[in-house]
Amino acid sequence: MLTREQRIQLHGFNNLTKSLSFNMYDICYTRTKEEREAYIAYIDEQYNADRLTKILEDVTSIIGAHILNVAKQDYEPQGASVTILVSEGPVDDAPKGFFKESPGPLPETVLAHLDKSHITVHTYPEYHPHEGISTFRADIDVATCGEISPLKALNYLMHSFDTDIMTMDYRVRGFTRDINGHKLFIDHDINSIQNYIPEEVKDEYDMIDVNIYPENIFHTKAKLKEFDLNNYLFGYKKESLTDEKQEEITQLIKREMDELYYGKNIK
Repeated sequence: MLTREQRIQLHGFNNLTKSLSFNMYDICYTRTKEEREAYIAYIDEQYNADRLTKILEDVTSIIGAHILNVAKQDYEPQGASVTILVSEGPVDDAPKGFFKESPGPLPETVLAHLDKSHITVHTYPEYHPHEGISTFRADIDVATCGEISPLKALNYLMHSFDTDIMTMDYRVRGFTRDINGHKLFIDHDINSIQNYIPEEVKDEYDMIDVNIYPENIFHTKAKLKEFDLNNYLFGYKKESLTDEKQEEITQLIKREMDELYYGKNIK
C-alpha cells in the first residue's frame, strides 16, 4: 500500500465515488399481538430519528466530513429515516495507516475530509403474519467522493446496532486521472470488506464473500454464530416455556436467520 508521500499525484480533484451499503437485521419472537406491538414500539424508541441522527453524525466525524444539511423523519406507524449531506476539502492530515485496508476507528477524532458526499439511514420494522417472528432492518448508505473510503465507518456501525445478520456492499465508481492523464478506476488496495472488520467481530460471525474484482464490487454477509434463545424472546425467559416450545421457537428463529443470510425462502 502506498504511503502518503508515495501516492500518485492526481490531476485536479479525486473524482472516484465510493459507496458503502450496510444492512443489519435484528430478529425477535413475539408470540402475541401485544408483544409484537411492544417490540416495534421498543425498536421505534431505540432507533428513532434523533438516535439515528446521532449515529450518522458520529459516522460523519469518523470520515472527517462537515455536515451541510440534516433531514430526519419518524414515520407512522413505525420506522424512521435520516439523510445527511456533508462536504469538506481535500485530505491533508490523515493519521498514519488511515489509508490501509484495515478496520476504522470508533468516533473519537476527526480524521480526514471529504467532498460531495452523503449518508442516509432507513429503518424497516416488520413481522410475520402467522408465525410470531418480528424483524427489524436498518439500511445505511455512506457515499464519499475523494480519497477516504467509507469502509472506515464500518467498525463503528457494527458497534451501533444489535445485529443478528449483516450484509455489506462496497463499490468504487467512475475514474480519476493522474497528472499524466492516466485513468485510475480505484485508488486503494482492497480484496475483501472483511479486512475492515476487527478480528473480535469476525470471530462472532460466519461470513461469506462474493466479490467481482474487475468491476470493483465487493459483497460480504455475516450471520451470528452463538445462539441463545433468551436473546430472541421479548419480556420473558426460555425457562418459562416447555422444552417442546423452546425447540419450536428456536427452529423458527434459525430458519429466519438462514433465509436472510442466504437470501431465499427455506422450507
